[in-house]
Amino acid sequence: MATVSNLREVSVGELAFSLKRTIETAFGLVRVRGELSGLKRAASGHVYFALKDDAAVLDAVAWRGTAARFAFRPEDGLEVVCTGKLTTYPGRSRYQIVVERMEPAGAGALMALFEERKRRLEAEGLFDPARKRPLPYLPETIGIVTSPTGAVIRDILHRLAERFPRRVVVWPVLVQGEGAAEQVAAAIRGFDALPRGGPIPRPDLLIVARGGGAVEDLWAFNEEAVARAAASCRIPLISAVGHETDTTLIDFVADRRAPTPTAAAEIAVPVRRDLLLQTGGLGERLLHGVGRLLKDQRRHVDALGRGLTDPRHAVTLAAQRLDDQSERLERASSLRLERLGGRLGQAALGLRPPRQTLAEARLRLEARAGALADLARDRLARAEFRLGRTADLERLHGMTEARLAAARAAFDARAGLLESLGPGQVLARGYAIVRSADTGDLLPSAEAALAEAAYEIRFHDGVVRARRDGKAEPGQGRLFDA
Repeated sequence: MATVSNLREVSVGELAFSLKRTIETAFGLVRVRGELSGLKRAASGHVYFALKDDAAVLDAVAWRGTAARFAFRPEDGLEVVCTGKLTTYPGRSRYQIVVERMEPAGAGALMALFEERKRRLEAEGLFDPARKRPLPYLPETIGIVTSPTGAVIRDILHRLAERFPRRVVVWPVLVQGEGAAEQVAAAIRGFDALPRGGPIPRPDLLIVARGGGAVEDLWAFNEEAVARAAASCRIPLISAVGHETDTTLIDFVADRRAPTPTAAAEIAVPVRRDLLLQTGGLGERLLHGVGRLLKDQRRHVDALGRGLTDPRHAVTLAAQRLDDQSERLERASSLRLERLGGRLGQAALGLRPPRQTLAEARLRLEARAGALADLARDRLARAEFRLGRTADLERLHGMTEARLAAARAAFDARAGLLESLGPGQVLARGYAIVRSADTGDLLPSAEAALAEAAYEIRFHDGVVRARRDGKAEPGQGRLFDA
């Protein structure tokens, strides 16, 4: 027999949504303190995590717009206070808190995280003073990483204009909230990646700046990504985050820390007026020093001049010596000419008359002409005798020509036979000659060819050089790159 009940039947969905309305009405706004666990960021930008203590675990979600407004970057293990409303997820029979605000559970939690990161980065050597680079005395271009709308950028630009105007390139970033740390790190790396001579000038100095605020407001500059970007930057970097009493991780990594953004501008450039005064003073000192040096040198030259003889006296003595030497040279030349004239006269007395000399030469010439005539007549007689033997010479020439023709015919026949039997004709029929490329020796067998690293193959129309491309087994040689 079926039992009868007065309870109204409801569906699973009706019950689930009734519970959802009850919980949302009863817990419309709550503040929950717990430790972050299992934090995940979805591609949509929503953040899913759990709040836990030693007694229970509560699922939580922060929608994308809310997560973007967080003053710090949530991490597992951090104790926080979340404000939001409880709701249920009927599809899984789970309840969760929809977080509308998140804050650290007191400054102590953030400072503990700060100290833990500081110890870890210091152990890696990122704070080592030896890594810090000197700042340029007067940079041509200054890169500034900060918010483009705050008072910080105006203060820096105003201070630079007062002291020494320089070219400034601003990389606008968020300086607090979700995504601020990523933007600051990307800006530092972006400035460092700019090439020399590119369309955007590469800075000689970087300033990372933000105004003062609470620990949560400055937390983006305590993120590890920002500290590592500053440590790896090749451009000298000044950290100007917060006021003088504020300390962030980037302060320890930077090449120089400024107590305020305005002080960063003062560190970056000298005062132009002071430089002008300094250079003017140095110029006056230089002119005074040069003038004094010239006076000292002039006195030194005058002192040296007093120890020298009068140059006019030296010239007068030299002129007198020249006149004396000229007179002596003139007398010596006259005496020399007289002596040479006397020797020439004596030589002329011993010469024979030209006519006598010509007569004797004519007699010698006539005697030699007669001897030549006798010799010519003798040679002419001998030539006539030889002409009588011309007929015999013609017969001998005919016999010689006949024997030469017979010898030439025999030579041509033997040359044709030799050519038909020579290697050229054999090669023309498709054969080839293989020689070693190193020694030129014939290679009569495949075994001899495989023993050579390179060789030449001669065909009837040319030679091909070949080499073996690997060690081959006997009978399996492989060729070759020609």
